[in-house]
Amino acid sequence: MIPLRDANPTRRTPLVTLSLILLCSAAFAWELGVAATGGDIALERLIVQYGTVPANVVADFSAGAYLTPATLGLLTGVFLHGGWLHLLGNMLFLWIFGNNIEDRLGRLPYLAFYLAGGIAASLAQVAIDPSSSVPLIGASGAIAAVLGAYFVFYPGARITSLVFLGFFYQVLNVPAIVVLGYWFVLQLIDGVAGLGVDNAQGGVAFFAHIGGFVAGMAVALVARALRRGPGREFRAA
Repeated sequence: MIPLRDANPTRRTPLVTLSLILLCSAAFAWELGVAATGGDIALERLIVQYGTVPANVVADFSAGAYLTPATLGLLTGVFLHGGWLHLLGNMLFLWIFGNNIEDRLGRLPYLAFYLAGGIAASLAQVAIDPSSSVPLIGASGAIAAVLGAYFVFYPGARITSLVFLGFFYQVLNVPAIVVLGYWFVLQLIDGVAGLGVDNAQGGVAFFAHIGGFVAGMAVALVARALRRGPGREFRAA
């Protein structure tokens, strides 16, 4: 099930969401430039330097060092991506769901929420695999927080999705609670299935997705309970 767009209009231009997409795209262009001029070794060096390396983060935290190049990777790694599909898939999800959360929370709170969600997501993966030396990169953890908030705020919003049925596919309008619930369950299944598996060559950080989604839900539930943030509940026609 691949979401294509939602039927949930916003009241203002999503400047922060657009800026985040541009920043991620610019960072990926930088990666391509580094790879073109220095080869794979230079690109790997960049990813290790600016990504989140769980073993390094744990070592610094254990030593009482909380503001180091390794810990800053919890933030900078959110803007790096491992390939075109990684980037384009993340940016599609961010555009579909991020604009409504920005509209709901307000621009500056949304930016803080997005960055904090990315850090929380990376920390969740670090907690699951603290000895890993494989860098974590990508916006998917922060976007997972956006999805968690959307799940709480707009469960009835209609998401136009490409649904695969075996060898066939169909474009359907599906409630957000189904689309995002299905996505989250897949992350849980794949994450649990991957526990104890040697991922020394990399792969998908499923627990970053899970941690980000849960963090986004928690923030949205608190915000809704306190009646904070402009916006309105979505009612599907």
